[in-house]
Amino acid sequence: MSKNVGKHVMGTGSNSTSNSRLLMICFLIIPFLNAFSQIENGSTNKESAPVVVDSLYREDQFYFNFTYNSLLKRPVGISQEKFSTGLAIGFIRDMPVNQDRTIAIGTGLGLSYNNYNENLVIMGTGQMPTYAIIDSKASYSKNKITTVLAELPLEFRWRTSTYESHKFWRIYGGVKFSYLLLDRSVFSDSNGKISVSNNKDFNKFLYGLYLSSGYNTINVYAYYGLNSIFKKTAVINGEPIAMKSLNIGIVFYIL
Repeated sequence: MSKNVGKHVMGTGSNSTSNSRLLMICFLIIPFLNAFSQIENGSTNKESAPVVVDSLYREDQFYFNFTYNSLLKRPVGISQEKFSTGLAIGFIRDMPVNQDRTIAIGTGLGLSYNNYNENLVIMGTGQMPTYAIIDSKASYSKNKITTVLAELPLEFRWRTSTYESHKFWRIYGGVKFSYLLLDRSVFSDSNGKISVSNNKDFNKFLYGLYLSSGYNTINVYAYYGLNSIFKKTAVINGEPIAMKSLNIGIVFYIL
C-alpha cells in the first residue's frame, strides 16, 4: 500500500509542477498579446480616422494689373493721343468675416505706374509750372505725364472659394487711397525736350473706387478717381484742369 501511496503522491507533484509552468507561461504571454492588440487597434484607428483639413484658410494674394488710362473732365481743347497705360503690383491681406470664409475684408500695399499721352504741354519748373495746349498742326514726338503712386486698397470681397480649390468666382470692390511718389511731364519736338518734375500742382493724395471680377486667376478691373489729378491751382485758359482718371483693364491674382 505504501508503494501505491508513494506513486500517487509523486504523480500529484508532477501535475502541480506542470500546472504551475502553464500558468507562468500564460502570465508571460498575456502582456504581449495585449500590447499587440493595442498596436493593431491603433493602426486601424489611424487608417479609419477621417483626415482633418484646416479650413481656417485666407485668400492672401499678390496682384498685378494692366490698364488703359483715360482722362475724364478734360478742359476744352485737351485730348488724349496714343495709348496711355498703367501697371500696378501689390499684396492683399485677406480677413474672412463669415464661417464659410466666402466673405472677407481685404487690405494691403502696392505700387502703380501710370502714363497719360495727351496734348497738354507743361513748361516752366516744378515750382512755377505753366500750361498750354499743343497746336493741332504742330509736329512733336512725345508729350506725356508719368506718375508713380503708393497704393493702399481697402476692399469688400465675395467669392465661391473653398480650402480644397483655388479656382472660383469672385467680386472684389472698394476704395483705393494713393500717395504720389514721383511725377514727370515730358515734351519732345525737333527743337529739344522740356521736362518738368515734382510739379506742385499735382495732388499728392488721390482716392477712388475700384472693382474687379472674374474667375480664377484673370479678372476684369476698373478704377474711377474721385478727385482730380491736379490741384485747383492748375489752370488753362481760365479753366481749372480738374481731370480725373478712369483706368480699365485686367488684374491677375496669385496666391
